[in-house]
Amino acid sequence: MLQSFSIIFAIASFFNFVNYKWLKLPTTIGLMLMSLATILIITISKSIIPGFYQFFCDIVTNSDFKTLLLDGILSFLLFAGALHVNIEDLVKEKWSIILFATLGVLISTFLVGGMTFGIAQLIGIELPFLHALLFGALISPTDPIAVMAILKKANIAKSLSIKIEGESLFNDGIGVVVFSGILILAGMGEHHIEGSVGTEIGKLFLEEAVGGIAYGAVLGFLGYQCIKSVKENPQLSVMISLAIVMGGYALALLIHVSGPLAMVVAGIIIGNKLNIKSNTGPTRKLLNEIWEVLDDIFNGILFVLIGLAIHLLKFNIDHLILGVTAIVIVLISRFISVFLPYSLLKHSESKSIKTVAILTWGGLRGGISIALALSLSDNSSSEIILYITYVVVLFSIIVQGLSIGKLVKKLYN
Repeated sequence: MLQSFSIIFAIASFFNFVNYKWLKLPTTIGLMLMSLATILIITISKSIIPGFYQFFCDIVTNSDFKTLLLDGILSFLLFAGALHVNIEDLVKEKWSIILFATLGVLISTFLVGGMTFGIAQLIGIELPFLHALLFGALISPTDPIAVMAILKKANIAKSLSIKIEGESLFNDGIGVVVFSGILILAGMGEHHIEGSVGTEIGKLFLEEAVGGIAYGAVLGFLGYQCIKSVKENPQLSVMISLAIVMGGYALALLIHVSGPLAMVVAGIIIGNKLNIKSNTGPTRKLLNEIWEVLDDIFNGILFVLIGLAIHLLKFNIDHLILGVTAIVIVLISRFISVFLPYSLLKHSESKSIKTVAILTWGGLRGGISIALALSLSDNSSSEIILYITYVVVLFSIIVQGLSIGKLVKKLYN
């Protein structure tokens, strides 16, 4: 696994260099497009140099995308993103963020699942309803990694930016809980167990979501106190921040609370308590520099992996049709799941429908959705879900990511 990780890191660094010097696209999109082009070349070489093709296949397979993301780099990316979120701005938009990350995810899950199930039946694909709901659960949360990387390049209003960033940071943890709850339903359905579904899902929510937020708060305050006590030693402060992420995330997995939510809460508390955005003093400067570098490194690795891992899919025209249809389904569901909670609240933006349109188009999907799809046990449904997830994610990152800035300009200028 280390060898595969090292090669992917080298590829990501080279692609970053090419994009910076010549392509000048948003980093995530540039890396994704170059990875897809690389896979196309490698696939063409399959019959000519089979050893070369197999070498790249082994790299992606050995890197274990699901474990690498969910149990590894996700913690770094969420913490790095949360460090620079202003808690006062977050509090101003708290009700929007809470409703989008909870009610919005639930509405989208059932809309996407129901419509995907119906379309699958129409085109003759066997996809059980609960499995369609699993797809709805894994595709409904917006990906904070993709969203925040793209938003850096999009000039949008501060209040709108906070809504999108705040929602994306929290709703992936909620989405994982919803996904796990539906897995419980699917598992109980198979084993004909009745009567304890609600209890199990409620317990899961309390342990994962509420437990993750509480654990993250404790971790954040302890981390802040430790860093504050050694603020005259910037290198040690960085080591403590790394220990919080690596050790804290590992412990979260052991005590069965949401690691993603814990990292977000810990990052927000430490970043605000240290006033890290001011970038003054040796400790703040070094923490900023190190976490910006780590953010760029792991973002690069993630999006190169997303592009390279497309070889795991086997071409199937019916699955492709369902995937393309799922793009429309996901966008419609996103609009409804944003519009309904948004309409319940008062907002500073005067053009509400335009704001909902930006929230809809700016709700990007990314690596978390693919990792959850890969976590499903091997069967015909998991193959379908992975395929349509990939189609939606590729469209989201490339098409929506490239056009969100232009859409903002068109609607607000």
